[in-house]
Amino acid sequence: MTDDSSAPLAAADERRPPLRLRVADPGEVRLPEPEPGIRWRRGTRDDAPAITRLFEAMSRRDHPDWSESLEEVLEQFGHSWIDLEHDSALAVDDDGAPVAWGLVVETPEPESIVRVILSGGVHPEHRGRGLGRRLLAWQRARAEQRLSRSDSILPAWVLAYAPERTPEHGRLLEHAGFRAARYFTSLNAVLARAELDRPLPDGVRIESFTPQRDEQLRLAKNAAFADHWGSQPATVEGWASMLALPSVRRDLSRVAVVGDEVVGFVLVEINEDDWERQGYTGAYIGLVGTRREWRGRGLASALLADSMRAMRDRGLERAVLDVDTENPTGALGVYERLGFVATTRDAAYRIEF
Repeated sequence: MTDDSSAPLAAADERRPPLRLRVADPGEVRLPEPEPGIRWRRGTRDDAPAITRLFEAMSRRDHPDWSESLEEVLEQFGHSWIDLEHDSALAVDDDGAPVAWGLVVETPEPESIVRVILSGGVHPEHRGRGLGRRLLAWQRARAEQRLSRSDSILPAWVLAYAPERTPEHGRLLEHAGFRAARYFTSLNAVLARAELDRPLPDGVRIESFTPQRDEQLRLAKNAAFADHWGSQPATVEGWASMLALPSVRRDLSRVAVVGDEVVGFVLVEINEDDWERQGYTGAYIGLVGTRREWRGRGLASALLADSMRAMRDRGLERAVLDVDTENPTGALGVYERLGFVATTRDAAYRIEF
């Protein structure tokens, strides 16, 4: 998610009890009961193609401009902290086709907050029959079970995201005890109309993103996002697997360097499978960041402008990104001055412990 800045989360209070004393253990957490035409089981890596097709069906209702690729699903399933045997739920019909999917992910190596993220959903043709409610109840119970076994004294969040265009998702989360905590707006810019003349601060040079910079960029990302809402450090494993995705475009990404230090970056992705549904050729700007000491100097604008010029030179029509609407660093204004306009909005829903 792009540039979701906020005030830093409070450091762990040594007087705060560990999570195992703050979160009630729900006891045994079973998958939802079967019903006519539907049975529940755990997901496996072999289910990735079918789950990708389910995501495609859900996206037509929830976010028509994009859907998860098979490579992205497999990348997530390959993480060492993903436990499909205990943290996944898959509902299939009598033909074995997935109609609902849920995953519970506790993100690794937290520094300031323990996050458990709930993802998934129900095929649009099977909505309105209680599958989503039962799936979410299982996910929340499993999330709380994980937290109830933790010795961490950090704050903890159970998080789920819902598109504003489908308000039934938000209502479902609210009914389950979640509250909207943050909003993220999607923006896009028509590259042919964008004003991309942005000066680079003195002493900074811009480079393409080469593999030699991978670890430097991970550390720069962690530093730049340390005060961003809900963000936690990118791990070595997670960063490497993300950069290995075929959608990552190093040639369009940009790194700002002073001496040999990375002080800012723009990371770009392209999924050509989304172009037909979008109605244009475009690139997604997945990460924009500058180290705190370099903010307010126009560095992010210069990086974005350089990347967007490269997109335009390669014949792409639009650039897309997401921004936290409460970002206090002025990121929304930076994007708007580069020609980005708002399109859709998602909400982050949260239960806190």
